[in-house]
Amino acid sequence: MTSPRCARPIANLGIASTLTIFLGACAGGFNLSPSTPTQTEAPVEPEVPATIRAEDLVGKWGLAAYNNPNDRARTEKMALAQCRQPYTIGAGSSGGVVMHLADQATPQELRLKGSASGKNYIGPAGPPGGEQDREVVSFDGRVLITRFIDKDAATRYQTMVYVRCGPRA
Repeated sequence: MTSPRCARPIANLGIASTLTIFLGACAGGFNLSPSTPTQTEAPVEPEVPATIRAEDLVGKWGLAAYNNPNDRARTEKMALAQCRQPYTIGAGSSGGVVMHLADQATPQELRLKGSASGKNYIGPAGPPGGEQDREVVSFDGRVLITRFIDKDAATRYQTMVYVRCGPRA
């Protein structure tokens, strides 16, 4: 037990310590509130321009699709035959192209997006390789080959071959 003579200095020391803690908390030295973890966002990959320009895709195209890569040459001929009823890729008002997304009846403006890996994608705004995007498998100015990123859409639509109908628009 402490004597009354020692009790007062001990009490004063306790009060001073408590005040120091509270003043430190006000100054930001201590955090007495429940800690909330700060979420760090994944670093956003800088936007990479596509190596294909939107104006290179605008025009009329014959369209066909294949599942087996060995059928590509035959499918290109089938796509060229579709030029009697061509698929039109339009110019978008914001610099993109007007095309259909998977399972959408109305075409909309889509962006051409590049990626750090060197691949090109066509799809709505957002990072490259999104679920609604299609990857440009190849493009030589006359033949455009694309594949949807979404596995279900890729299965249903297969690998799509667009063959330009006549000269560029």
